[in-house]
Amino acid sequence: QGQLVESGGGLVQPGGSLRLSCAASGFDFPNYLMSWFRQPPGKERELVAIITTFGITNYASSVKGRFTISRDNAKNTVHLQMNSLKPEDAAVYYCNAKTRTDVVVQRVYWGQGTQVTVSS
Repeated sequence: QGQLVESGGGLVQPGGSLRLSCAASGFDFPNYLMSWFRQPPGKERELVAIITTFGITNYASSVKGRFTISRDNAKNTVHLQMNSLKPEDAAVYYCNAKTRTDVVVQRVYWGQGTQVTVSS
């Protein structure tokens, strides 16, 4: 079964940086869309960034220009570089993997989440 394990969360001051990592196993990683979601306390889970199998990226407006998603298909990993962090970025961040739409059997995998706290 597919597994995703996040790491890199922690406490950072406003304006600081963090780099989240997600290690994938048990599935054909290069053929999956990879995304980062986040869920602030008391709010809905929201899409933060996505990277396609071809390396095309897209970001939520709130993080555009500050966050960068990347993937290394040789290492089955995806990263989220977060710069200029703001208090409103505080949330549990989740890694997500999803099959391409042309695959007959669709699959979705979620990581356990990693806490990001932004506070002075």
